[in-house]
Amino acid sequence: MRKAKVLIDRDFTIGYTDPRLFGAFIEHLGRCVYGGIYEPSHRTADERGFRKDVLALVKELGPTLVRYPGGNFVSGYNWEDGVGPLETRPARLDLAWFSTEPNSFGTNEFIDWCRAADVAPMMAVNLGTRSGDAARNLVEYCNHPGGTAWSELRRKHGWQTPHGIKLWCLGNEMDGPWQIEQKSAAAYGAAAREAAKMMRRVDHSIELAVCGSSLRNMPSFGQWEETVLEHTFDYVDYISIHTYLENYSQDTASFLASTDLMDSFIDEVVVLADAVAAKRRSKKRLMLSFDEWNVWYRTRSEVAPADRWPVAPPILEEIYTMEDALAFGGACISLLNHADRVRVACLAQLVNVIAPIMTRTGGGAWRQTIFFPFAHMSHFGRGRILRAQVESEAYYASYNNPDGRPAVPDVPYLKIAAVAEQGGGLSLFLLNRDLKQEMEVSVEARSFGPLTVHKRFELRHDDLMAANTENTPDKVKPTPLQSVAFDRGRLRARLKPASWNVIYLAAD
Repeated sequence: MRKAKVLIDRDFTIGYTDPRLFGAFIEHLGRCVYGGIYEPSHRTADERGFRKDVLALVKELGPTLVRYPGGNFVSGYNWEDGVGPLETRPARLDLAWFSTEPNSFGTNEFIDWCRAADVAPMMAVNLGTRSGDAARNLVEYCNHPGGTAWSELRRKHGWQTPHGIKLWCLGNEMDGPWQIEQKSAAAYGAAAREAAKMMRRVDHSIELAVCGSSLRNMPSFGQWEETVLEHTFDYVDYISIHTYLENYSQDTASFLASTDLMDSFIDEVVVLADAVAAKRRSKKRLMLSFDEWNVWYRTRSEVAPADRWPVAPPILEEIYTMEDALAFGGACISLLNHADRVRVACLAQLVNVIAPIMTRTGGGAWRQTIFFPFAHMSHFGRGRILRAQVESEAYYASYNNPDGRPAVPDVPYLKIAAVAEQGGGLSLFLLNRDLKQEMEVSVEARSFGPLTVHKRFELRHDDLMAANTENTPDKVKPTPLQSVAFDRGRLRARLKPASWNVIYLAAD
């Protein structure tokens, strides 16, 4: 049996989790919108066309923020197409996903859906085929009270009260050759700067995220950040970061270790942002917006047939396994442990498309395996992140995939995050990456008052390829963690091999 020791102290903190760390993402891609969150003909649809069965699962999942409308889609999107009477909205070819966009669901419908789901909106603007002029008009349409052309148009469309959208993305992955109107770092930086200036003049209260490198292995990584931030540093609040975990080599141990490279990516982007601040003798510190993250690799190359241009084709519908849920849980821990600089994060995506929630158009809705670690993180991860001193045996992880990731010689079998809540409670997130052996974990919790084990969950399955389907929606689900005891400031738990575990200790 493996053994691990952890020391935490309530006074030794990394930072506080921003509520927006628990965000998600909706894009006009595949069946994410049409047949996902919006299906007027569905038996559960409300008067606005929102699927109530999906809304119920979204509330159970617990996202606090949702990014919209893309993603790659936004770089060719005319926001004006998605507002106004439905009968006058034009259908357009979506060149990002080779689909037809009917524009039946747009900005105002998204805001109404956010209110129904009790989440905050995060809006992306098109800096691919369009410029800062269209972006500032969208801010005026959404946020200005009235008395101007765009704000009065919103009121004419039936939304009298401003939407009050506070968080905005300045384009999406503009360094990527797959992006419509890909730009150089200098060209994008200049465009983003001017868009930011105009958008802030319309509404000085908004917060802005500028595009960082799309992936850690982009050839321009580092240089892109430096150049873009030289243009935009004084005008933005966040720099974006994206990561998708992969298991191309079918090596489970290395797959579970890959979340540690997510930690490295965060640290590197922080250094790059702070280097720009140092060159400017600035005390300003940019935060990170990790506005796309997930497990994604089996369906990566899927697009709709280019000669057919379907509406809402079933593409990128990744079916997640128990193995995927373990890697996903490791990513949740990485985000929590960087709460001092990662203030915004968006699970990509929310429904059907690489998503924790799946639906059948006209049918049911169910939870994928990755649903549970996210729900646990959102519900138990709010508070002060504590620095954990971990003693754990380690293993060697090698990589053999198209990204050319380096080997990692010392991967701890135990990955952990500890969160102290304001009321005195303590949440522990524990990932046992050993595929064969149980792990006995001892956690010494200093400077806490009396605590009692209140909730404890274990997510595991004997078959790492097990997945949930419409017919077997509960094949993989959390069960009570059996072997847990807490006495005199020390917790002892026995974790099964290849398991995600959550323990919540309530203050007495």
